[in-house]
Amino acid sequence: MPTLHAVCPHDCPDTCSMLITVEQGRAIKVEGNPDHPPTDGVLCTKVARYLERTYHPERLMTPLKRTGAKGTGQFVPISWDEALDTIAQRLSAIAQRDPEAILPYSYGGTMGLVQSEGMAARFFNKLGASQLDRTICAAAGGAGLKATYGLGVGLDGDHIDQAKVLILWGINPITSSVHFWRKAQAAKRNGSILIAIDPYRSLSAEKCDQHIALNVGTDAALALGLIHIWIRDGLLDQDYIQNYTLGFAELSERAQRFTPDYVAQICGISVDTIEHLAALMGHTAIINQQPVAIRASYGLQRVRGGGNAVRAIACLPSLLGAWKHQGGGLLLSSSGFFAVNKSALEHPELLKRTPRMINMSTLGDALLHETTPEFGAKIEAVVVYNSNPVAVAPEGGKVAQGFARDDLFTVVLEHFMTDTANYADIVLPATTQLEHLDIHKSYGHQYVLFNHPAIEPLGECKPNSEIFRLLAKRMGFTESCFTEDDATIASQAFDWSHPHMQGISFESLTVQGWQRLSTSSIPFAQGQFPTASGKCEFLSSTLAAQGLDPLPDFIPPYESVASNSELAARYPLAMISPPERHFLNSTFVNIESLRKTIPEPTLEINPADATVRGISTGSLVSIFNERGSFQAKAVITDKVKEGLVVAPSTWWKGMSRDGKNCNEVTSQALTDLGGGATFYDCLVEVRHSPTDKPSSVHEPIR
Repeated sequence: MPTLHAVCPHDCPDTCSMLITVEQGRAIKVEGNPDHPPTDGVLCTKVARYLERTYHPERLMTPLKRTGAKGTGQFVPISWDEALDTIAQRLSAIAQRDPEAILPYSYGGTMGLVQSEGMAARFFNKLGASQLDRTICAAAGGAGLKATYGLGVGLDGDHIDQAKVLILWGINPITSSVHFWRKAQAAKRNGSILIAIDPYRSLSAEKCDQHIALNVGTDAALALGLIHIWIRDGLLDQDYIQNYTLGFAELSERAQRFTPDYVAQICGISVDTIEHLAALMGHTAIINQQPVAIRASYGLQRVRGGGNAVRAIACLPSLLGAWKHQGGGLLLSSSGFFAVNKSALEHPELLKRTPRMINMSTLGDALLHETTPEFGAKIEAVVVYNSNPVAVAPEGGKVAQGFARDDLFTVVLEHFMTDTANYADIVLPATTQLEHLDIHKSYGHQYVLFNHPAIEPLGECKPNSEIFRLLAKRMGFTESCFTEDDATIASQAFDWSHPHMQGISFESLTVQGWQRLSTSSIPFAQGQFPTASGKCEFLSSTLAAQGLDPLPDFIPPYESVASNSELAARYPLAMISPPERHFLNSTFVNIESLRKTIPEPTLEINPADATVRGISTGSLVSIFNERGSFQAKAVITDKVKEGLVVAPSTWWKGMSRDGKNCNEVTSQALTDLGGGATFYDCLVEVRHSPTDKPSSVHEPIR
């Protein structure tokens, strides 16, 4: 039986190498590649069930045309010819009036460079459609990291198990990065001290040596407080600071006001906790000359001051000289190490002019906006692929209202009838990762990976690339780039002559399935950051050139008890919505085996907050604010600090009692840097649901 190299395509930093066993044209086994160091033969509980997803009885197998009202899921099968002709005719007519009235909407449904934007971007560039600012997940953190390091770069995750102090800052790797968690456990066995910094005592935080439960959105204050103490106590690597950083004097002045007392008040933690953390990190790095590592993730930057929070945290390793040690430094993203040839993939020369940019995090407002000189043309068509915006975009009530417009033409490329597909005019059946070719980088490690199609497309499914290739032909696009096959696109995805690609070729990658970049395991031991100065920029020249504060600072949340007392009087609970362990964003929600233990949405609430509201575990509660409401089953737990509620996400609305999810209450307000979404900057109130109707899903297993 043949076994083929494949890649997990999902939006996860681990980017696993998979082996697919095929028998008589059917995939019968999916397993982690034991030879790929980050994967080490292990897949997460979600992707281990990938065959259930590919061969799911509800897979879309043929194009569909809507016959009923939008959102009701009434469709009939049609041919590919009818589907493509309909789409081409509608888009052509709109483009003749104003191509910017057409909006592509996509994100990380697949991270492959071919099936994400490899052909799609060419199509929309030629069309002249509005461009999408893809900000919904990591924009603030990416902007903060770029302003400090120059690109999304960090420590080598292969060696993080050598750290003697390992800080898990805003990350729950048991849920979202299981292979890093294996490294963290190895570090612990090697004598490392693990500390979790997170408002929520997650599964990972429970297993660390210490959990610091700071208030939501106060991470920058804690980081600046650590800087204050290190300066006060002389716990600094002066040589590294002098030679490889920029703006230490200015940063020192900024940190002066972040005294332990002040930071404790902001963060809701004790002075002793702050002092102990600073001493542990400082003494380990400066006195003992041992590696200190920070593994951060993107939850902490989904608040108003998220970009500055990442900026402040990113400064810490350079102050301690942590980059000099293998296993020391910070890892938020590794994507900047990859020499992606974006021009060859997307062909920006097809653009006749630069179209307007629509921020995907404000989709609800955009879909409801009329034509104005400032906004431009009213959006008349949306083409959705690799995303489920009705479920995942903030202020979901407005998003659904926008997609329900009778005058909006919507096309959705999908595997299943998702919340968004229910609003489509035309639904096109797309292939899964086992059915198409792709090539991948990673944002959690430094390996390039190749995905071979293991099986033929099921039913009438087609790869995203082929769908846009066929649409381009229907639209009369004659440029040669629209005839390139997937292997040709993949072969152009990277600049193979870049120093980081030394020893890697497209041909060798297709044979081995994965290859490591030619990068140092201590990339910034002597500076050489990819900034304009070549240094870690505490004082950012990039931000200064934009007229922004060049130093990191603490920016309070839009919505918190401390920053907005009037709003907090009505909605006194902060809500965060981290990933449900068995889902990956909104993917895998419909896999029955993964929903056995959590068959419907839940809300975790502190005992004190539950008591004053008369709520007990199992109560059906309504979570609400001025933007909307949703229902969930209450879970009373001290893992959630008082004043905080946690709504594990992202559920399909169609699988909840009330047809809603947590994004009914999240905001379209944007972050300080990068224009990112502020999902975790959200105040709510909770009460017993006024209509405790019988659930359409099974009761939880007790």
